[in-house]
Amino acid sequence: MTARKPRTQPSWSEVKAKLAEFDRAGLLGLVQDLYAASKENQAFLHARFSVGADPLAVYKKHIEKALFPDWNKPIRIGEAKKAIADYRKAIGLPDGVLELQTYFCEVAMGFSMEYGYMEENCADAIALQFAAALKGLKTVPQFAQSIGCGRLDKVRLLAANVGYGLHDEMNDLMEQAGFAA
Repeated sequence: MTARKPRTQPSWSEVKAKLAEFDRAGLLGLVQDLYAASKENQAFLHARFSVGADPLAVYKKHIEKALFPDWNKPIRIGEAKKAIADYRKAIGLPDGVLELQTYFCEVAMGFSMEYGYMEENCADAIALQFAAALKGLKTVPQFAQSIGCGRLDKVRLLAANVGYGLHDEMNDLMEQAGFAA
């Protein structure tokens, strides 16, 4: 029988045990240090505690930079999707996730309309976010559904100009979700 290898990476339970030793002031100091350590930590805490004028602004900025880059830089779909995932980890309120998914579609389609260019992987990513947003519409109040559906419908109409069957796919997705196209 072989001996177990010692763990080289600390676990959450070890960190949790150390946190239990902190008093209130110590925990606040730790969170302050984490806040100062990175913009990502700041965005996380702003979203988690719903502070600031728009807790989604940082995530939207990441989406926009990734999907509507300067003319000489590539589109970075993964970074835009990561912004949504980061928000979901921070607080993940359904209306916030829906807003970011809808914004993803709007920005990516805006880039395509501005430059007359879209790759198949971008069309696929838009379709996935569009489908997720349609699903998310069912989790928000009626007035938000109406607004969100209107925004997604504008994206769908623009998709008629980009190819890859995106417009037809969006029509099908809206119909399947119960939002007539």
